[in-house]
Amino acid sequence: MLHKYFIAIVPPEPLLASIHDLKQRNFEIYNTKGALRSPGHITLHMPFTWEEEKENKLVDVLKAFKFHQEIQITLSNFDCFEPRVLFINVSQNELLNQFQKELVSYCKSKLQLFNQADDRRGFHPHITIAFRDLKKPTFYKMWNDYQNVSFEANFTCGTICLLKQLNNRWEVYKEMDFL
Repeated sequence: MLHKYFIAIVPPEPLLASIHDLKQRNFEIYNTKGALRSPGHITLHMPFTWEEEKENKLVDVLKAFKFHQEIQITLSNFDCFEPRVLFINVSQNELLNQFQKELVSYCKSKLQLFNQADDRRGFHPHITIAFRDLKKPTFYKMWNDYQNVSFEANFTCGTICLLKQLNNRWEVYKEMDFL
């Protein structure tokens, strides 16, 4: 049976809970719940399908991926992809860009995952807090409310997460060290 997966960085607690609280607030105030279907994350490899019977191979190959150092990640304020996505901005980070590029290349060669090449927008790291079910008028109201709000956080990353879609929600399926 085919399932959907993607690879991401998931921030540690208590930052993860703070991000969830923002998503919950957006649901309560703006009635947008799409972002609540996954934990806060920075997508490294976009969703792909994989045979559930071969999950062990997927996990083993991802566990074998190594990078030479931890990555310092800075979250700074809010931004948007007009007119449907509101997110926490990830500050420019060349090491994170290099890491993502190496991971995608590794997945292509070791797992034959080619769908990332279809993403012509390039890598723009961010943590989504509202999208998909966000209608244009609500988007503009939300963006007006968020654009001057400050949000600052930092964390060190030494792991990647494999997320799996279960019951119309994305769940962290496995967390793996990359050092």
